[in-house]
Amino acid sequence: MHSEQLLDSAAATTGLDDFGEPSFRDGLEVLVDSLNNEAQLNAIGGPAAEALLAGALVNRLTITDYWNQHPELADQAITAPLFIVGVSRSGTTALSQLLSVDPANRSLLSWEAGAPVPPPQAETYHSDLRLLAAIEAEADNMLHLLNPDFKAMHHDPPDMPIECVTLMAHDFVSLQYNAMFNIESYAEWILTRDHSATYRYHQRVLQLLQSGVPGRWQLKTPHHALAVSTIAEIYPDARFIWTHRDPATCIASTASITASLSGTFSDADWAAFEGRLWTRMLTEMIERTSAARAALGEDRFIDVDYRQLVSDPVGAVRGIYRDLGEPIDTNFEASLAAHANEHRQHKHGRHSYTFEDFGLNRDALNERFTDYRYTYDL
Repeated sequence: MHSEQLLDSAAATTGLDDFGEPSFRDGLEVLVDSLNNEAQLNAIGGPAAEALLAGALVNRLTITDYWNQHPELADQAITAPLFIVGVSRSGTTALSQLLSVDPANRSLLSWEAGAPVPPPQAETYHSDLRLLAAIEAEADNMLHLLNPDFKAMHHDPPDMPIECVTLMAHDFVSLQYNAMFNIESYAEWILTRDHSATYRYHQRVLQLLQSGVPGRWQLKTPHHALAVSTIAEIYPDARFIWTHRDPATCIASTASITASLSGTFSDADWAAFEGRLWTRMLTEMIERTSAARAALGEDRFIDVDYRQLVSDPVGAVRGIYRDLGEPIDTNFEASLAAHANEHRQHKHGRHSYTFEDFGLNRDALNERFTDYRYTYDL
């Protein structure tokens, strides 16, 4: 796999050659090198990785071209967005799905993240041909066919919110790649990378998408926890919703889910690597978010306990809106309750794993996160 060939192929596919801000090439080069030299991709993994990168480049080209044709998108104000910044496996997906029930909120849905151009329109948002095609393709989802157990761990339906890493992947600063492939050098690079250009690109895509379907954005990905300070610079009036769960459990669960996913694309045994990688990443997420909270102030943050999110999801959302100073009417509460009942935990099966599977020791992890656990009563 070669980055220049990927760039040339994307340009040939689209007939376009303006990729926008060139800093994306830094991440592309590191990612391609890491995939070639570290990932030990199998017969499925090689073509899958190449297709994933090619798709990201095609989307970047078409988004940049649309912006070039519609400079008025710069006038699209993104007002008071909500960023869910909990670590992976702390309930971020469940909470984002609950918040999407509010018709005033604007969510990044899976289908539109996959094909943002042209931007969806309000009158056809729920009948857009791209949505219908994504729903139809769900029955033949290749990942589910290759790895049928993965759906019990994580599932992103086409018409539900998806993580912002899908957009950040166009800038090649995205933990989406680390969830799919075992690429340590790229992970280390992400931890040292200034995320400003990535969130400027992220903002441009949101402006494009909301030009046809407006609303207050509610967004999520654990990757946000690595860059809260940068997000606050790009989105000055953003609020941050921090989901809290026992970090040792989150690390083991993350290692399990990424081992399952990356195991589709590599036949090597990566269990111990996954344990080390996600211990490092989740530690960074917690430490960086804690530092940003201290700098930005308590009023920018809203806390959600995973235990309440599971046992009383409506009450958890009610608490968020109370802290936002926004009322919840009975119709919204009823919709929340209906959603929680329909999308209950373990709907697609139970996710089972052990700490020992990934070379992890719960007692040692509990010790590492003593201060965090004490602060949030975990």
